[in-house]
Amino acid sequence: MTIKKALHTAQRIVVLTCVMMFCFAAGVFGSGLAPISMITGSAGTASTSSVNPWQAFLPVFIFSFIIAAIFYYIIYRSRWHGLKLAFAIFIAFYGLHTVVMQLESLVFLGSRLPTGMLVSIYLMGFIMAGLFAPLSVLIMHKTVPELEQKSLETHLSMPVSMWVWKIIVIGIAYVIIYYLFGYFIAWKNPAIQEYYSGHDPGNFFVHLANFWQSSPWMYGFQFIRGLLWMLFALPIIRMHKGGKWEVAFTVAIVVALWTFQLLIPNPMMPAEVARVHLIETFSSNFVFGWIVGFLLA
Repeated sequence: MTIKKALHTAQRIVVLTCVMMFCFAAGVFGSGLAPISMITGSAGTASTSSVNPWQAFLPVFIFSFIIAAIFYYIIYRSRWHGLKLAFAIFIAFYGLHTVVMQLESLVFLGSRLPTGMLVSIYLMGFIMAGLFAPLSVLIMHKTVPELEQKSLETHLSMPVSMWVWKIIVIGIAYVIIYYLFGYFIAWKNPAIQEYYSGHDPGNFFVHLANFWQSSPWMYGFQFIRGLLWMLFALPIIRMHKGGKWEVAFTVAIVVALWTFQLLIPNPMMPAEVARVHLIETFSSNFVFGWIVGFLLA
């Protein structure tokens, strides 16, 4: 890569980062999750929230930079262009960042969240994705097809029988990875046990048995959740120019990147609990995403 091309790449990533921060702010304030008065220091603000938005600036910047860098690469390596590409980015962004991620908030934090907050969270994600998708395509100058485009779209082209067994494997793989990483990385931590009012039985299989006795539906729920991760990653796989290994890495990182939002201060979750969940979910989602990309590319 030449110095000129490196500078051009850096410039676009910086612009995408700024756009992502704007989309984040538009989502937070446009969805009603936070009042505009929070950033103006109006009287009474401190009593409405335990999180100062100015303290969240650096975490939001880091989160936005990661999204910008990864989507720069995804769009750069895409066969698609124009509205088709923008719609694919929207589906992947909203589905992975909001739809799948917040399903666990509904299950585990539903009783802790204020009334209407979950609806606002889904609206926030919709606003963010709806703004970022077309703007990122414009910034990357992907509104028209490339002149030398010759490669055929071969990813995801397979017989129905192959789709069936791969879908089953992907769903089962997610359940296994979810509980393995959840137990050995998260549940072993005392802060996690205290936050969720649980305890460590000292054995992984006893832990699974306890889950089966108390919440057997969770296994089916996580199976379906694994398939949703796969579903919203399909546009990324289909439009990618690369081979199997490159696609596998791309899906791994795009499935895992959303966990960095745990860096952002959250009044519903202590910082220590968020850090443990960040390590747990980034590592498990990366492994799972790699499996999805490798199987389907």
